Amino acid sequence: MPQPQIITLEEHFTSPKLKALRGEKDSPVQRKLDDLGELRIAEMDAAGIDLQVISENNPATQNLDAETAVKLARESNDILHEAVRAHPTRFAAFATLPTPDPKAAAAELERCIDKLGFKGAMIMGLTHGRFMDDRQFWPIFERAAKLDVPVYIHPTPPMQVVQDAWFKEYPALAVAPLGFTLETLTHTVRLVVSGLFDEFPSLKIIVGHLGETMPYLMWRTNYLVTERMKMPRAFADYYREHFWLTTSGSFSDPALTCAIAEMGVGRILFSVDWPFMPNVPGRQWLDAAPLAEQDRALIFGGNARKLLKI
Repeated sequence: MPQPQIITLEEHFTSPKLKALRGEKDSPVQRKLDDLGELRIAEMDAAGIDLQVISENNPATQNLDAETAVKLARESNDILHEAVRAHPTRFAAFATLPTPDPKAAAAELERCIDKLGFKGAMIMGLTHGRFMDDRQFWPIFERAAKLDVPVYIHPTPPMQVVQDAWFKEYPALAVAPLGFTLETLTHTVRLVVSGLFDEFPSLKIIVGHLGETMPYLMWRTNYLVTERMKMPRAFADYYREHFWLTTSGSFSDPALTCAIAEMGVGRILFSVDWPFMPNVPGRQWLDAAPLAEQDRALIFGGNARKLLKI
């Protein structure tokens, strides 16, 4: 069987002005986030990764005032566009959106797709403490559905009141070990029950970390939501139709098996979460995962090519 094209979808960079605004300090990870050339490609080559779909690092522009968010999102997307132009066979892009101004965010998404050739958008969780099921954000999803591109919902730390109540004694848990999962799991469930997918039936959503536990919870969530909330369709039907899951930062055979069982292999996409996770272990894990070779090829790149029109 020919070697499949290896594509990863949750791989980050930091644009200079957003880096300065956040006061990011020099570190090995930050140096990788700064790079859109030789260092990044060398680490891709070491793992046999052919194409990275790159996105601005968390929290992107989503906690800025609207005017600043619009300006810096556009600058970030222009920088990323130049990197893709310089390395068109190695890089593709997800747009950064200025979600504090939803109408401007929708317009920026259209610019990035139609003029810059981006493959979709990545949204970094909460915007000033508000989930994206809030109807003020629906113009973004309306535009994504019209353009037929996916929106990747990426974790961000839970709102401060949650962090204070749940993680005050254990602040390390508030981010990737647990807080990210709780924030994004809640976020995606809210999208389903909000009626968003009835309004925009062609909308496509990507979630990382093999769905932030949703496959494991699918039966129970579906049973109880269907019993207690009036919805036109079952919760699981919406989720299986509108969501794709990536392996980013979740290199687990049991978790992968569960995700495939609930979603089908056609909804699973390979990702690493570089540079927060290293490329080589992610590649080695999927190479050895208990999969038929045809299914492995779909996860490594076939599903991404179809979803992103690569």
